[in-house]
Amino acid sequence: MANKHGLGRGLGALLAAPNTKYLQELSVDSISPNPQQPRKDFNIKTLNELSESVRKSGVLQPVIVRKVGLGYELVVGERRWRAAKIAGLEKIPAVVREVSDKESIEIALVENLLREDLNPIEEAEAYRKLLTDFGWVQEELAQHVGKDRSSIANYIRLLKLPEVIQ
Repeated sequence: MANKHGLGRGLGALLAAPNTKYLQELSVDSISPNPQQPRKDFNIKTLNELSESVRKSGVLQPVIVRKVGLGYELVVGERRWRAAKIAGLEKIPAVVREVSDKESIEIALVENLLREDLNPIEEAEAYRKLLTDFGWVQEELAQHVGKDRSSIANYIRLLKLPEVIQ
């Protein structure tokens, strides 16, 4: 089954879509976090380390944002954006993309899943969100993210554990 948006062909296929605009320097304060960001916990120690690197060398890889109202919303790069704020930067390099709510969620979830540093519950929640939002069955999701169906099923089962165990 072909996917015109690029999911299943890797993050590069999603991010290299033809609706990419040019690189811009945006005010850090004009950008807001994506409320659908799958990462819920940000390690303050590693964030401070990243902010120190940003303070010394700047932001080396632009964030990806989309225009929302009078400002911008992050699609990819919340750790870099947070580090830039901590470092006191006023501007951050950004690529502005024209993407729908659904595409923004898709890109954010897949980008985080491919990095493999979500905790198991965050990964399970990301899988559940993709299943729900895109109406996929576990087999389709497994194909899109390059995992076997049983791995997806096991992650989803984690969400049935009592909250205190999660």
